[in-house]
Amino acid sequence: MSTVTSAQSLAPAASSTRGQLNGILFVALFAAAVTRLAAVPAIAGLGISPLIVGIVAGAIYGNALRHGMPDSWAAGVNFSARKLLRIAVAFFGLRVSLQEIAQVGLSGFTVSVLVVVSTLVIGTWAGMKLMKLDRDTALLTAAGSAICGAAAVLAFESTLQSKAHKSAMAVGSVVLFGTLSMFLYPLALNAGWLHLDTLGAGLFFGGTIHEVAQVVGAASNVSPEATHIATIVKMTRVMLLVPVLLVVGFWISRSRAAGSAQGKGKIAVPWFALGFLALVVVNSLHILPDAATSTINMLDTFALTMAMTALGMETRIAQIRQAGPRALATGAILYVWLVVGGLGITLGVEHLFG
Repeated sequence: MSTVTSAQSLAPAASSTRGQLNGILFVALFAAAVTRLAAVPAIAGLGISPLIVGIVAGAIYGNALRHGMPDSWAAGVNFSARKLLRIAVAFFGLRVSLQEIAQVGLSGFTVSVLVVVSTLVIGTWAGMKLMKLDRDTALLTAAGSAICGAAAVLAFESTLQSKAHKSAMAVGSVVLFGTLSMFLYPLALNAGWLHLDTLGAGLFFGGTIHEVAQVVGAASNVSPEATHIATIVKMTRVMLLVPVLLVVGFWISRSRAAGSAQGKGKIAVPWFALGFLALVVVNSLHILPDAATSTINMLDTFALTMAMTALGMETRIAQIRQAGPRALATGAILYVWLVVGGLGITLGVEHLFG
């Protein structure tokens, strides 16, 4: 009798595990299709990464066809959007090395720090005070503009444990204004509206454009030297993801402590941020062969695409409508700051260290 009861209790657990695995496999297959779609020249030429295509395609599926997916698969989608996301963000550290950051010296580091800190402060303030957004949406939008686009939104989403539709709104801002920069920045420079030398162009492009792919796409229309500087400055901004996440985690825990009856809070240290930093060190020490690093980076991009696709599947358009225009307005305010304030920071730093 007890054997029968035990077998019956194991059946739901096995079914749940099978459903989760099916959900993960479904997201993986969806992400594979998204990766092929992102490689189409018309899309790749715009500097739109698979991550961006993933959240858009996932959102379309999640709102139009979600009833075609078994309910038991939802756990696998959630795993991809949460746990897999944290692992993938940690491995993003293999794309950065301390040697590359040192190449642009103090000027590149200064531009990166000033742009990241000012954009986060302005974005959070404008989002919450001017646009009346909730804290999470304001922070996610600011992070996407300040640090590294969709990857930063993913990292902050994991730390804040916010709703999927808030990440979708922040990514929408990255897509719109980052793509706009790809066309406007080279046009303004080549038309003589921006008076920047090669170093200045690299600092400005890398310091203010949202996505890594967008930075490369824009700077490649200037010169190989400007592209090299811009890419390194951009990766310096990516590196700043770690201290920023630690500060935000501490701020959130303090806020929760202030709102609790006991006045105590647990400091939320995002382990994946520490993993990111550890892998930056690994990459800097050249412990792994180049071929291995390249393969891991390719797999990491796919894992990030899976996470973005899963977030898109969990996003509901009705939720976005509630704050969509206000989130977009916050992104527009930040874009104006990145162009005007970022140019001012670039010129000031060049004059200081020139």
